[in-house]
Amino acid sequence: MEAQEKVYAMPRIGDNAPDFEAVTTMGKIKFSEFAKGKWVILFSHPADFTPVCTTEMSGFAQRKAEFDALNTELIGLSIDSIHSHLAWVNNVREKTGVYFNFPIIADLDMKVAKLYGMLQPNESETAAVRAVFFIDPEKKIRLIMYYPLSVGRNMDEILRALKALQFADKHKVAIPLNWQPGDKVIVPAPKTLDEMNERLANTEYEVIDFYLSKKVVKE
Repeated sequence: MEAQEKVYAMPRIGDNAPDFEAVTTMGKIKFSEFAKGKWVILFSHPADFTPVCTTEMSGFAQRKAEFDALNTELIGLSIDSIHSHLAWVNNVREKTGVYFNFPIIADLDMKVAKLYGMLQPNESETAAVRAVFFIDPEKKIRLIMYYPLSVGRNMDEILRALKALQFADKHKVAIPLNWQPGDKVIVPAPKTLDEMNERLANTEYEVIDFYLSKKVVKE
């Protein structure tokens, strides 16, 4: 009889972020009540006291002020005990001077990792992959990134994606390839012939064609 493949939940973009209670390095939290009115970056790492994870967690910590400025809270996770987390945080601070000053979930029972599809059996059944969930103030999942155990994430891209999401929401526009703050954005396509003709006559836009037009939006 063939063994059944293990399948874990995979939340999708647009889903409400699954709620949970967990013990963290900053005390117990209930996610639905965490960081009300703010964006949240929820991210997992495979294990404490490992080299790639140390570089990543340090990256989040070193750039935390940038996330703060974007009204965004950080929360990490791995399938390690709270004692392991605390020892690792202290070790990194002693060795490098970098302090992980955001909550890290101790997910020993793998409950949260399974809720968020962070366990991918073909990669590992006991270590979370490097997942990143961008969750808006309404606790809706807006963007998801998954990396394997062997490849570290790009902090510049995580911040760029967060800024893009917030900018698109605020100005009701779409964000093109390689966008950086200050670059032109894409105006929503017209839905009627009148709107199309108005678009083609608009001198304020960079009109490549009626369906692809760009403009500069200043904050």
